Amino acid sequence: MMPKNLTRLFDLPAYQLKHTPQDNAFNTKIGGKWVALSTQEYCNQIAIISNALIELGIKPDDKIAVVTEKNCVEWHILDMAIFQVGAISVPLYATLSLSDYEFILNHSDSKLCFVSNKDLFDKVASVQEKTQVTTIFSFDTSVCDTNWEALLASGKKNTHQLEVVERKSKITAKNLATIIYTSGTTGVPKGVMITHQELVHAVITCKELLDLDEPYQSVVSYLPVSHVFERLVMYYYHYMGFQVYFAESLDKLVDNLQEVKPVFLPIVPRLLEKIFDKIIAKGNELSGIKKGLFFWAVRVAENTEIDQKRGLKHKIADTFIFSKWRAIFGGNIKFLVSGSAPLQDRLIKIFTAAGLPIYEGYGMTESSGVISLNGYKKGETRLKSVGKPMPGLEVKIAIDGEILIKGKNVLKGYYKNEVKTTEAINDGFFHTGDIGEICKDGFLTITDRKKEMFKTSGGKYIAPSIIENKMKQSSFIEQIMVIGEGYKMPAALIQINYEFVKDWALQNKHTIIDVTSDLKLRTRIQEDIDLNNEGLGKWERIKKFEITPDEWTIEAGHLTPTLKPKRKIIKEKYKALFEKIYAD
Repeated sequence: MMPKNLTRLFDLPAYQLKHTPQDNAFNTKIGGKWVALSTQEYCNQIAIISNALIELGIKPDDKIAVVTEKNCVEWHILDMAIFQVGAISVPLYATLSLSDYEFILNHSDSKLCFVSNKDLFDKVASVQEKTQVTTIFSFDTSVCDTNWEALLASGKKNTHQLEVVERKSKITAKNLATIIYTSGTTGVPKGVMITHQELVHAVITCKELLDLDEPYQSVVSYLPVSHVFERLVMYYYHYMGFQVYFAESLDKLVDNLQEVKPVFLPIVPRLLEKIFDKIIAKGNELSGIKKGLFFWAVRVAENTEIDQKRGLKHKIADTFIFSKWRAIFGGNIKFLVSGSAPLQDRLIKIFTAAGLPIYEGYGMTESSGVISLNGYKKGETRLKSVGKPMPGLEVKIAIDGEILIKGKNVLKGYYKNEVKTTEAINDGFFHTGDIGEICKDGFLTITDRKKEMFKTSGGKYIAPSIIENKMKQSSFIEQIMVIGEGYKMPAALIQINYEFVKDWALQNKHTIIDVTSDLKLRTRIQEDIDLNNEGLGKWERIKKFEITPDEWTIEAGHLTPTLKPKRKIIKEKYKALFEKIYAD
């Protein structure tokens, strides 16, 4: 049930101040030490920045863009200040191309843009003339005069407290709060319009879905806050009264986890896969009895069902091996929530058996980040499913298998795009673009993306993400994209796991000159593909593959910020490899 005094996003700081005030609300690593900001000071700075925005001439419904390379408390102070002066925040990913910056800043009608460092300042400045952005502000005070300190000084000097109060009083739960542009794996970004009500409803529902009742617990913020997943999680932390620590970087995440010892961690599949690959790599470095014990423990975990009673084998494995895995995450994790892409069942079983339960969920920007989630109660988690729909959300399956949703957390439309809005929302139901089914006891299963499914020339349907997920169980494969629309068979473009392949080559005393054509490497990868082809229909099996010559990255445009392949771009980049596969 929604608290009466919590209906808009900017009510969250005041709610925390009243119910769970704390000295260490937000923590940032400065000079090797964690520096804390209290709930009270957080609220004070929100008020100061609100004054500064009004002094700058920001009016209700004005758009303000924000782009940071890493998460920081300034982002959240600004976010809340934007909301309570009636403006609308437009978060952008740091990894966007210049053309995307220009498009989003233009399309959103953003008047100001906040950046975190000089590189981002230069990026935005290079397209500023083609947009309506009047001023670029930097959180880093060394970048320009229009910086965070100058803004704080202006807010302290020029008080507009009465106007802030008046503006807040006029903002209802149904007011637009933010426009989040979908990164998407195909097509032009769409501006998802989300109201205060939609996100607040999702936040309060998360309390019911997650088993974290005690306030003052430690959590780490590291996923891109411009993505709805991390944004929802951060608002949830506000609501719960947790102590937030901002990770120094993705490279230092494990170090930060071990310092902070968080109780909960949201995670995306690719990152979990990378952590597991490193765990296995460490196992391979062992020798003799230690190595045998390590891989025996892995097999124990693989063969342990989610709700299975733990026996002596598990106790031994836990004492010598699993406890060390938990220590990687700080040793205090109660559970992890995985979202944004499908996660291998094998990893869910292994980590859960090791005392790191993973609850796979399903959500999208258009649903304020959550649609369904596997639960913490016995019998509420099921492999191959994304859990049960969240309370209050109506979910149904269309005749063609598409998942349709309706509820308080679902968007009202796309910004300045009535055509896409009309296409997506019909009879009050949002068409997710995902194919799935609901079993008789309410668990939702995702089969594939409707737009990503394709037919071979033989008329057989291929669901690429299911095949890709199976193939990524190979330690040799970092990323994979299944292709073959309109052709006689499915095939794959593969980016190898460079770290693992390097170790494999050393162990086998094998020198690789060219990863794309090395016969021994290709033969070994083929073995894993053949193994993972088992269990697939004959028409689904990968018959051919090519290895791409470079790594797929966010920066180069191969991947979305949550590490999902951008299919259209990858196909274009490796057109020659595509043609080589289907040359016969």
